Amino acid sequence: MALSAAVLTRLVAGAGLAVAGYLAVALALVASSAPPRAAGPAEGGLDFAAALAADLDGLPPRLTYAARDGTALPYRRYPSTGAAGGRALVLVHGSGWHGMQFHTMAQAIAGRGLADVVVPDLRGHGATPARRGDVDHIGQLEEDLADLIAMLRERGAGPVVLGGHSSGGGLVVRFAGGAEGGAADAFVLMAPFLRHDAPTTRPNSGGWARPAVRRIVGLSMLNAVGITALNHLPVIGFAMPRAVLDGPLGDTATTAYSHRLNVSFAPRADYASDLAALDRPFLLLAGTDDEAFFAARYEQTIAPHTDAGTYRLLPGVGHLGLVGDPAAIDALAGWLAALPAGER
Repeated sequence: MALSAAVLTRLVAGAGLAVAGYLAVALALVASSAPPRAAGPAEGGLDFAAALAADLDGLPPRLTYAARDGTALPYRRYPSTGAAGGRALVLVHGSGWHGMQFHTMAQAIAGRGLADVVVPDLRGHGATPARRGDVDHIGQLEEDLADLIAMLRERGAGPVVLGGHSSGGGLVVRFAGGAEGGAADAFVLMAPFLRHDAPTTRPNSGGWARPAVRRIVGLSMLNAVGITALNHLPVIGFAMPRAVLDGPLGDTATTAYSHRLNVSFAPRADYASDLAALDRPFLLLAGTDDEAFFAARYEQTIAPHTDAGTYRLLPGVGHLGLVGDPAAIDALAGWLAALPAGER
């Protein structure tokens, strides 16, 4: 039976009120939320001692590659001393920091002839980003990594291993599950951030992350109906120690992220689907003393979604110290050495 004009009018009016109410709630959440707390001494937080003590002697110069939007993005290259089938290992840094965190590891892996190691500073990070803590749209970090890998292949790279630490590891998981995921042949996850509500994540990543929760919820609601105009707003700050901010690398730290960068730097809300896309060999490394994540829970969280992983827990190793730890480097080196070094 056809609906009368009056009934249709009431239905349309009701739907309009529901939409208006939804938008009003979302905007109220955004407006009522204070910006993320400023960086500074933490009640908890991460131990940057190893990062500050790292020997940066022999740091390669910054090079650039062209992203698809024409932006010149920085990276450093550690040439392999051996053949290794032309393998390239791309290492993605964690939140708030930059590619220099991998200097010790990159030197060791390249020096053992296991891969050319390529270390980018992600868009919005590093010494001189165009807009610190921001990207142009959600998903742009994945696009940038795909463009970097494409450049490496154009220059003769063989198999490409994509690795990342902390949020960088989360970005690797996101990359695997996205449209660009086929560009990598294997993966390395070093104490990866999976989601804020994943079983592996300590509350607020051990005190490191300072989210503006109401703002994140409101912006997520707006994005769900296609409204992205407010995605430039900052939604999370990091408890960067004063020893870092007042030190010689203080001006390279990134202490807050916009909504669009924050979303881009983590697996999707359905992170199980991204994990399932890790269908090529991957290595997971974590330290038992990790301050941000529950290292012992990684395998039980990830293995139900993929059987492609190798898991190594390193006794006595913390979160930031993982990337320079000799045992972690040895574990990565042994895993790389066992990978096929031939063509894709």
